[in-house]
Amino acid sequence: MSNYTKKDFSSGTEVRWCAGCGDFAILNAVQTVMAETGVSKEKFAVISGIGCSSRFPYYMNTYGYHTIHGRAPAIASGVKIMNPDLHVWVFTGDGDAISIGGNHFIHAIRRNLDMNIILHNNEIYGLTKGQYSPTSRTGTKSKTSPYGSIERPMNPCALAIGSEGTFIARSADILGKHMQEVLMAAHKHNGTSLVEILQNCVIFNDGVFKDLLAKETRDDKLLMLEAGKPMIFGKDKDKGIRFNIKMAKLEAVNLKDVPAEEILIHDPTSPEAGIHFLLAQLKAPVAMGVIRAVPAPTYLENLEAQEKAVTEKLGKGDLMKMLHQGETWVIE
Repeated sequence: MSNYTKKDFSSGTEVRWCAGCGDFAILNAVQTVMAETGVSKEKFAVISGIGCSSRFPYYMNTYGYHTIHGRAPAIASGVKIMNPDLHVWVFTGDGDAISIGGNHFIHAIRRNLDMNIILHNNEIYGLTKGQYSPTSRTGTKSKTSPYGSIERPMNPCALAIGSEGTFIARSADILGKHMQEVLMAAHKHNGTSLVEILQNCVIFNDGVFKDLLAKETRDDKLLMLEAGKPMIFGKDKDKGIRFNIKMAKLEAVNLKDVPAEEILIHDPTSPEAGIHFLLAQLKAPVAMGVIRAVPAPTYLENLEAQEKAVTEKLGKGDLMKMLHQGETWVIE
């Protein structure tokens, strides 16, 4: 265990984000959490793609790699496979991860390598100056959709659950303590962790989450999930979530109108992903916190088990023998 502080994880490089950007809060939370893990800073590797969020490696006093657009999960996978003892964190944005990087994103989730993917979702392309992204809401007016986007937005958490994700969580840049708790839970999970962080872009999509996260309304807009506790929300804690059997969906109800036993108890460890998937898609209120956290063998655990089983059966491999067996031919 190392006695680190947040400052130990700061590179000292000038942070070059727009004033008021939500990335500052995320950086603060990450550096704080890494210090609190007690893990040596030399045991962390920070990998990013392209975008505002992907400047993260410059500001972290850890190993780091600023890679190419959308490919951060693939490169991070290689880093983890070749350096199993490293704690690998990927920082990406909604465009970087879900658009050009969509294929790498879903397969990283599916393989379940022990690494964390932190997805900054501001529902816009910020670095390239304000084009709509895969998570932009229908009707979003931007430089590439001046009359409003006609496309339906993607849901990163639902996509990850559909990709057999074992840890799915959501927080927001202004929920500092909550964000730190979620990031720590992701760090402790053995497998690929996805943390979607709703983040404000003050220049190109300012206030996109204002209605959801405003201090005076957030209690009625957010469902703060806690394992083993009823799904209750509201300023007066007078609302809850139940499963409507006839409609096969989750719905918000007033507690005085339904029996207490109808209110769902949150179980992120349930192997069945049905309720988790519905929580990820819930819009009123929006589910925050750890949605899903199930144990499952990681990619490296499965790989080591396979190598051991094959070696016990066939013996130690011989590369040259393998290259000269089976169908071979000579080019003259």
